[in-house]
Amino acid sequence: MKLNLPNKLTLARVALVPVFMLFAAFSHYGQADFQRVYSLLAGAVFAAASFTDYLDGAIARKRHIVSDFGKFADPLADKMLTTAALIYMTVDGVCSPVVLAVVLFREFAVAGVRMLAAARSTVIAANLWGKVKTVIQMVTVLFYYLAAGLAGPTDIFPVAAGTQVLCWVVAAVTVISGAKYLWDNRSCIAP
Repeated sequence: MKLNLPNKLTLARVALVPVFMLFAAFSHYGQADFQRVYSLLAGAVFAAASFTDYLDGAIARKRHIVSDFGKFADPLADKMLTTAALIYMTVDGVCSPVVLAVVLFREFAVAGVRMLAAARSTVIAANLWGKVKTVIQMVTVLFYYLAAGLAGPTDIFPVAAGTQVLCWVVAAVTVISGAKYLWDNRSCIAP
């Protein structure tokens, strides 16, 4: 299968996930061994990966080259990137495990619906609320890693408090987007 440019950008986003994870793992925000440079590098890699999400969609729409692979791989790449970030943020103590659970439950439900649809040879593209959810997740992650890197080890409270508020916004939008997705695709899960 020959990949078009948007699909190559999606695969580049997938390839950036372990790079982001490496830098996030070494940042240790809120701990005595906090490494500001790793936090900034994690933020920069996440920003680059997030930009590929915007870019692949813009190119696909402009050139009218939407593919089934893109409909599948693009949201998967987003989920890999944002979920990895939320896991590290939970480990750092700035994202509630409840928020992480809400995000994971939504992703499992959506994946289940997509599998049922695929069994019927139907590919379901992301809806507007799913895209809004992804953007808010990306903004939250960028805020955390870049603010942590710029603020440094002495300004933990403002960064942590701001991140926690944004994480709860993520949870709320995740619930809305998941409910909308399930409702819109209820025919796929009907007995």
